Amino acid sequence: MNRIIDREGALSSGLAAIRSQFAVPSTFPEGVCSAAERAAAQPLVGRADWTDRDFVTLDPATSTDLDQAFLIEREGNILVLHYAIADVAWFVSPNDPVDREAWTRGTTIYLPDGKASLYPPVLSQGAASLLPNVDRPAVVFTVRVDEAGKSSLDGAVQAVIRSRAKLGYETVKQADLPASLAEFANRIEQAEDARGAARVDEPEQVLTIDSGGQYVLEFRPQYEAEKQNASLSLAANLAIADALLAHRTGLFRVMPEPDERAIRRLHHTAQALGLDWPKTTTLAQFACSLDSSNPRHLAFRTAILRAGPKASYASYQDGVVPWHSAMAATYVHATAPLRRLADRYVIEAALRIADGEAVTEELNAAFQLLPPVMAKAEAKADQVARATLDLAEAVMLEGRVGSRFDAVVTDVDERGARIQLLDSAVIARINGQGALPGDQIRVELKSVDIARRQVAFQRIGK
Repeated sequence: MNRIIDREGALSSGLAAIRSQFAVPSTFPEGVCSAAERAAAQPLVGRADWTDRDFVTLDPATSTDLDQAFLIEREGNILVLHYAIADVAWFVSPNDPVDREAWTRGTTIYLPDGKASLYPPVLSQGAASLLPNVDRPAVVFTVRVDEAGKSSLDGAVQAVIRSRAKLGYETVKQADLPASLAEFANRIEQAEDARGAARVDEPEQVLTIDSGGQYVLEFRPQYEAEKQNASLSLAANLAIADALLAHRTGLFRVMPEPDERAIRRLHHTAQALGLDWPKTTTLAQFACSLDSSNPRHLAFRTAILRAGPKASYASYQDGVVPWHSAMAATYVHATAPLRRLADRYVIEAALRIADGEAVTEELNAAFQLLPPVMAKAEAKADQVARATLDLAEAVMLEGRVGSRFDAVVTDVDERGARIQLLDSAVIARINGQGALPGDQIRVELKSVDIARRQVAFQRIGK
């Protein structure tokens, strides 16, 4: 963890410049806010009453836009997940001011000094958020998970729920969690391994503000509770994907397999890491044999994710099985509607299917329109995130030109070697000549340009 001393305000002004450069919205139009306030005030009527159920939420401790609450029950050898997802469609009607604004945004954009929400805070952090001890509208999906970790959709209902507790990844105790959560997560993980899914739980580089108001750049590992919580969303998304595909409709999350060039590069990476990958074994088969507790195996799993094309959205097409290579399955996004526009439509389609109703032409038309909208929104969010981290690295390293650092090579591609400094939360690129993944090397900081958010290193020695 590296605290950044921003004496000259370069970080604060740099974040403002990023917001301006990428046109990150700072407010909502007055008409959108008014419409959201009216929607937030409407009474919860005509819904199933699930307020007597012991739902809880599990999120980052400071989060207030809570998309999911959950309850796990047991039926013999089957674990039954009741997964309550914020019912944004209760508040947002097609082509109303809130809906039109959401289509221009696509997704919530996060920055350390504040987020640009998909929906106005009166909804995303208020009436639509599954906050504790208040009645909230939700679509409750019932998902059955067998002993092998296979999930299936067993129903969905529009309900009113009341979460019993807001649990935080960083603060929750095991005794606070539902008794079956660990077993549920283990089943989902075993199913991932059986499918050959490329699961990587590597630390995430993040810029945050600590309790003292100081910026901190760090590699944040996933908490155990966070991994367990992710298994709930994964189970639901896989089950909903299967249901949509069976009914020949939907919007899917897809990722192609790495191409032949990437496969050749991965063979070189495996050789450099000392891994025996027989030429007759496919990438999926080899991935199944990897042990995530082995650092070299984990490094190769990371290389797999970086080798292939990025994930994207695709609407259903006759004769095409939508496939997500990293998940090794057909997959959707349906569990974060407060943060992603597309999820609202996937939820509505899944609800109709569960109720035995036909998916409307309006929904199918939306599925055709959403892929480019989501691609643009995701690209913008990724650019903002990368620019923010580049800025933080530059500010942190200012005044240290000529300093030398120990680093490790994390992977190598046609653009050079990606390195991670060992004593600072900094990721950079250098000339990759002679570098292999896993190498520990010595580098010198050659330049820092805060305005351009750039730092440059050079390898020294062998």
